[in-house]
Amino acid sequence: MTRTSDLDEDQLDSIPPPQPVFHVEQALLGALLLDPQRLSSVTGIAAGSFSTAAHAALFAAISALPAPDPVEHARNTKWLDQVLAAARDEARGLTASYLHTLIQVCPWPRHAPAYARMVEAEHARRCLRATAERLVQTVRDTSLPHPVHTVLAEADALAAVVDDIAARFPPRAGALPRTTPPPPTPVPDHDQAVEEEQLLLATATAHPAGIESMRWLTPGDFTHPLHAGLWQCLSALARRRDPVDPVTVLWEAQQRGLLDDGSEPGEVLRILAEPAGSAEHWGERALQRALLATAAHTGRRIDAYAADPATTPFQLVVGARRALADLGATRTRWQHATGLVQPQRPRPAPTTRAGPPTTTAVRATRAARATR
Repeated sequence: MTRTSDLDEDQLDSIPPPQPVFHVEQALLGALLLDPQRLSSVTGIAAGSFSTAAHAALFAAISALPAPDPVEHARNTKWLDQVLAAARDEARGLTASYLHTLIQVCPWPRHAPAYARMVEAEHARRCLRATAERLVQTVRDTSLPHPVHTVLAEADALAAVVDDIAARFPPRAGALPRTTPPPPTPVPDHDQAVEEEQLLLATATAHPAGIESMRWLTPGDFTHPLHAGLWQCLSALARRRDPVDPVTVLWEAQQRGLLDDGSEPGEVLRILAEPAGSAEHWGERALQRALLATAAHTGRRIDAYAADPATTPFQLVVGARRALADLGATRTRWQHATGLVQPQRPRPAPTTRAGPPTTTAVRATRAARATR
């Protein structure tokens, strides 16, 4: 029979050690308990910035109670008792001994602003991870009646978190994340995507007049490499005003080397032989699928950056904005395809150095130089 003490030891072994931010929070709280007057030098954080409920409750109590007289505070524990009583309303497991532990583990109370900055940075990382994960979960939700609208709203929320971090931690030039981004995930409805892409190609071949108006669709929106190549063939033929039919598309595919991978000419002709519906409809379907896939990859990419503890807040901002830029490009194409230009939330001005002056006099000087 297994002893209870052995089970307890096994359970304790399975508990992961505290993260560095836990010790930072202890140092900060210890500094404030030892010298409450230093609360005025701590900015950028709130009770919700802490990683544990106990630490959050202690910071809320410290912030709510009036700071004691320094001389009186050095003589007795009256104020500490008040903090403990107030914090216990939210975290009943707190004890007086833990408060004294916090005071003992604080290296230097005067470093409280630096500790607070570290807590703020880690809280920003957690917020970014949570918002990125929510974006990915929204993409995977097949019950949404309007998935694109909902996903783009979540993307805007993610961009707002990035902007808030940028305001708190202005990005530095060249500060790129060192984390390797995750590879794109396969399309969940791959068979349906392949079928719809084939319908798109066949319908565009049968009715090529609308191909040029579908410049919002790119080869990267297709899930199958052969289909992407055939769309390039169709676009090239339409752009050159050449005849478009299954045979001319097949010849263009050969000229572009699309058959070098072993694709059979008969397979290409079969793909292009069964049109149905309108090319614009199937094109929008392909673009919507690409938009959702890009949104999911954007969320996973940002989540990977935020999950790496070695990634600084500056790197998070740069990496996240680059990922969101890829989604923004696909979003713009979707708006052109559907004619639904959604209002964009105002973005803060970039935190970069000012450029050269662009006054009327400068423009006139440049114009004079250009005519020489």
